[in-house]
Amino acid sequence: MSDILQKQLSRRELLKGGAMLASIGVLATTAVITSTPAFAGVPQAAMQYRDTPNGKQDCSNCSLYVPGSSAKANGTCKVVDGSISPQGYCVAYAAKA
Repeated sequence: MSDILQKQLSRRELLKGGAMLASIGVLATTAVITSTPAFAGVPQAAMQYRDTPNGKQDCSNCSLYVPGSSAKANGTCKVVDGSISPQGYCVAYAAKA
């Protein structure tokens, strides 16, 4: 055991260890980045969000809308920040295909 502790590290072993530690740091950072939303959401005012539809265009038939717990409950949006009414509308409206 004392032989292992007294062994001097070669430059190559030191560089390999440093490279391994750096790659672990990159992997950890990547995991943190991918586990958080890439897009925090645009403020409702910036997207001209309103709680009323624009004719037949409303959030309930928008591809960006994420429904709430029931058909009448507010949901969320993939673009607009905050609570979104299923009868709402904004300029990011994209009809479901």
